[in-house]
Amino acid sequence: MGYFCHDSAIVDDGAEIGEDSRVWHFSHVCGGARIGRGVSLGQNVFVGNKVVIGDRCKIQNNVSVYDNVTLEEGVFCGPSMVFTNVYNPRALIERKSEYRDTLVRRGATLGANATVVCGVTIGAHAFVGAGAVIVKDVPDFALMVGVPARRIGWMSAYGEQLDLPAEGEAEAVCPHTGERYVLTGATLTREASA
Repeated sequence: MGYFCHDSAIVDDGAEIGEDSRVWHFSHVCGGARIGRGVSLGQNVFVGNKVVIGDRCKIQNNVSVYDNVTLEEGVFCGPSMVFTNVYNPRALIERKSEYRDTLVRRGATLGANATVVCGVTIGAHAFVGAGAVIVKDVPDFALMVGVPARRIGWMSAYGEQLDLPAEGEAEAVCPHTGERYVLTGATLTREASA
């Protein structure tokens, strides 16, 4: 076993967990889960059967990653944030055949107590503020806050808010990395390094 698992955690047979990952107190990883290298699952984390978690993700305490959720490399899930997989649940109606896929792209941050309603894609390096409720797709690098969440700005891949309007034609430089970002309409792109 090339990963750490606390004695109180449960990892079902068949689960794939990469090298140098850590599964902390009272967590449960189901048998069909695929978890990459260097992942941290905090206290009381649940990972469903049909879940893929990429390398170097950090999932903080009290997060449940339900079936049909995919996290690409380097996703941060803040404490007690929430994923869903059924759009219109009822206790008395079985809807497992209606699960909707949720994709969180590389390097995105989902803040503490944020909620992600199933069936959306959250773009690379997007930043969802604490307590926000995501109900539709989120563009790459978008800064999202509120209920329901709305885009109020843009974030660099480093995690710094960029001095850009919500939409239009503009450019900005990340103060930490020097990387240049170009806003065209409602799409932000990072220029390739020379």
